[in-house]
Amino acid sequence: MFIISRSRVQSSFSVFCRRYSQTFATMSSERAMKRGSACPPPPGPGKLRLYSMRFCPYAQRTRLFLAAKGIEHETINIHLKQKPKWFVLEKNPVGLVPVLEKDGEIVFESLVCNEYLDRVYPEKCLTPSDPAEKMRQSMLLSVFDQMVMSQYYSYLRGSHDNDFSALSKKFGFGLQHLERALTQPFFGGRQPGALDYNLWPWFERFSTIPNRSEELSARRVPRLAAWMERMLEQLAVKACFLPYELYSQFVRSFQAGNPDYDAGLE
Repeated sequence: MFIISRSRVQSSFSVFCRRYSQTFATMSSERAMKRGSACPPPPGPGKLRLYSMRFCPYAQRTRLFLAAKGIEHETINIHLKQKPKWFVLEKNPVGLVPVLEKDGEIVFESLVCNEYLDRVYPEKCLTPSDPAEKMRQSMLLSVFDQMVMSQYYSYLRGSHDNDFSALSKKFGFGLQHLERALTQPFFGGRQPGALDYNLWPWFERFSTIPNRSEELSARRVPRLAAWMERMLEQLAVKACFLPYELYSQFVRSFQAGNPDYDAGLE
């Protein structure tokens, strides 16, 4: 079991986020392209482009893979409430990010994008090569999606009068399942792997939940708490990190029905 001292862990994960937000800049300064914008020319031969949104956790999954693997790329941010027509017609008919584009090929959906990156750029592969381990990680991700991530989106939609404690039972059960599965420093072993980066964006965003459940405390999930500290030290996480205050600003605009995808940009 990985245990961290009380002096290093506070009752709220937001402490971690505030500490690191003072050190690392945001990943992108590009404003989101809106409806009516002209379609940018395709990336040059051999060049990789990511269509993203600064606050999207699914897009952050792919940004983390790109950073961890050291893949050079360009980024175009998309306004997801006022999507450019060309984005839906030419890049992703579902109209969501992330989307990867290279040499005329289009790939979308975060997990598909990440598997594509490991296949096309096999150096420093993050996906397990062992089929049994790959299936185990896929099942853990499914538990997270259905029992933990879904509760976060219920909070964002304003369910239960934003009382996150009312959602904590299912949320806590999912976290406990991950806690038991975390038997090494990272889900990927001694170093972060695919599952670590695919989970991380939501753990980063939990900092924006007021009146956070006791289920998130280091007392309940000491292994996950230690894992969060280790993840915050990873160069890829630092490169893709956005400050707590900026997340909170975006969440408020999202809940008000007018998400500010350019929050924090001058």
